[in-house]
Amino acid sequence: MTRTKRQADPLLCAVAAAQGRVDQPDALFVALDEAVKSAIGHKLFTILTYDGDSGEAARIYSNLPGPYPTGGRKRLAPGPWTEAVLDRGEAYIGRTQADLRMVFSDHELIASLGCESVLNMPVRWRGRTLGSLNLLHEADWYGEDDVAACLPFAQLTLPALLAPAHF
Repeated sequence: MTRTKRQADPLLCAVAAAQGRVDQPDALFVALDEAVKSAIGHKLFTILTYDGDSGEAARIYSNLPGPYPTGGRKRLAPGPWTEAVLDRGEAYIGRTQADLRMVFSDHELIASLGCESVLNMPVRWRGRTLGSLNLLHEADWYGEDDVAACLPFAQLTLPALLAPAHF
């Protein structure tokens, strides 16, 4: 009997290999940025952590630190987005500028960067959303197939979110 050998996904391998580097979490975040850009695409890429006790989100990575610097915090208002992404752990896809306007208070800044669609991919552990990968691009960029493609990248973020210090 012969065995069919499968090739490992080189993008996932690059992210997994970055986890072993000393310069954490930067090495992991940069590898995620590059891999997700290649696999799915984005103009703006951020990683947020969520504190369920305070109801705040903190930005721990941004590929555009000018308009979206790391360390930025915001209070999250209850609503359909927080219920879906944070409570149920479902990905959110906003396909148009109108979708972003309904969900994000900074929709004008997002639009000024040429972004009109979003994929917010939760990072989950033990039934809780600890953070999210946030990909933004031109209108109608993201679809349901991107959710499946993004899931392994999101979950490879988990060690950095569980580490005592995110910065």
